[in-house]
Amino acid sequence: MAGRLWSMGESAVNYARDLVLPRVESTGGPIPAAPAPQHSNSFTEATASEPLIMQPSNSLTAPDINDTPAVGGSDALWHPQMEHPDWQGDTLPSNWFSWRSLWAFTGPGALMSIAYIDPGNLESDLQAGAQTGYTILWVLLWSTVMGYFMQMLSAKLGVATGQHLAELCRKEYPFWTRHVLWIMAEIAIIGSDIQEVIGSAIAIQLLSLGHIPLWGGVVITAVDAFFFLLLDRLGVRRLEAFFAVLITIMAVTFGYMFVDAAPPVGTILESLAIPRLPEKDVKVAVGIVGAVIMPHNLYLHSALVQSRDLTGRHNSRKQEAMRYFSIESAGALIVSLFINVFIMAVFAKGFFGKDIPDIGLANAGHYLGKSFGTPVMYIWALGLLAAGQSSTMTGTYTGQFVMQGYLDLKVSPWLRILITRSVALVPTLLVVFITSTPNKLDVLNQWLNILQSVQLVFAVLPLLVLTSSERVMGKIFVNSTLTNITASAMAALVVGINCYLVWVNVDGQVQAHPKIIIGVAVTVVAYLAFTAWLVILPVTESRRRKHDAVHAAAEETDSKTPLLQQD
Repeated sequence: MAGRLWSMGESAVNYARDLVLPRVESTGGPIPAAPAPQHSNSFTEATASEPLIMQPSNSLTAPDINDTPAVGGSDALWHPQMEHPDWQGDTLPSNWFSWRSLWAFTGPGALMSIAYIDPGNLESDLQAGAQTGYTILWVLLWSTVMGYFMQMLSAKLGVATGQHLAELCRKEYPFWTRHVLWIMAEIAIIGSDIQEVIGSAIAIQLLSLGHIPLWGGVVITAVDAFFFLLLDRLGVRRLEAFFAVLITIMAVTFGYMFVDAAPPVGTILESLAIPRLPEKDVKVAVGIVGAVIMPHNLYLHSALVQSRDLTGRHNSRKQEAMRYFSIESAGALIVSLFINVFIMAVFAKGFFGKDIPDIGLANAGHYLGKSFGTPVMYIWALGLLAAGQSSTMTGTYTGQFVMQGYLDLKVSPWLRILITRSVALVPTLLVVFITSTPNKLDVLNQWLNILQSVQLVFAVLPLLVLTSSERVMGKIFVNSTLTNITASAMAALVVGINCYLVWVNVDGQVQAHPKIIIGVAVTVVAYLAFTAWLVILPVTESRRRKHDAVHAAAEETDSKTPLLQQD
């Protein structure tokens, strides 16, 4: 069974890698030079193309005023040293791999993977384990594989263009469309931040034996926004090392819980390998998909890959960077998958089939202490604190990139952090004061997971549209037909999941309050209409550009044709 599971996982990773990575032919011979990818301003303006140039930054924070690098450590922008600095052109040589280069590119995947093990995911895991046992572990596995596919599209966008997703959306979409996308991204970030801050506050409350209230934990968590800026000033590699330590804490603590609970490994492997979905577990499975893939993480990853200096490199170098990013991202997501499996398995072993009230993030520590002993409760709290702290930091990063990319704000990093942190903390404090009871917090977290799923399509569709454009990506990095088909199927799946979630969660409310059916209907129609617009806009503009190009070529031909001389 273990061999079968390993084979399935390896095949899935290879399939996703082959779909997303540029199509290259390995060779050891000389490599011709190639032009940089071309890019024009927007879907709505047929302007002359201009090459994209990757602008180096001094840290992971968004570019400062007039793109002047902020003050930072000497290694704030990491300059990978290549084993073969003489490579040029479009084709990646057969001897491209080296452990030294892999180490140089390792880091962005760790920060990206934190969104897969944030408090929202942990609550989804523990509820799935307590309610369904081990049955839908396969959903967790394939959601992670789907997430890997999307993350590689995001990384490829950043490497190929030198700009992140929010910047390109500002340049490519019309005014009102990009502002709607910006609002959706901010809503997703705020929703995620509320979960993360509440998770940290619950952990602090557990570790302090209840002496620190939830609102006190929220205030304490706010301090890390400025602490991470200090780390950012020390350099990218130190910041990445800090996040690696937090991930290690989660892996060790939740791994200890797994070993201590001793769930049946054979049943776990079987559930990962063999899909089964009882009708009663459909809602929980859909919630897992919504919790695993976070919309703001697609913005983040396209920016994180630019922490490596790829300025002026040939396409073969960018292909090499993508290969290394794909390896380190796969490794980071495998670690996140293990952590999620640990959580689901522990709660399946301890609480599935038992007559207990609904279990959630707020009361999970209490039930763990009663079932497995007080030390396990503290170990759970320590892992939850690491998850909450790390995810709030990456959420702050994402807020900066989104705000700078969509609005092109020219403000200092400190002010950007103050703005983005306040936008998330103010509603979080309000939520904690209003819904201070555990069951209300758990219901809130479930709705926030649904919110993330609903918002996902507003990041996936622009990402798919941009990576499918040869004008934006260049011939080497543009998506293949198979990649576009796969990504489109995933986007359709997300829309279907969202419609199902709305139906399941609103149906009871509509029956109790029939008057809200109008508001629900209007919201659903607007959601589907905007989703369709994001797909139709680039198609119609592409056809218009082709028509304009043909018309311009015909006019040029006519102008060069000599006039017939009259007799």
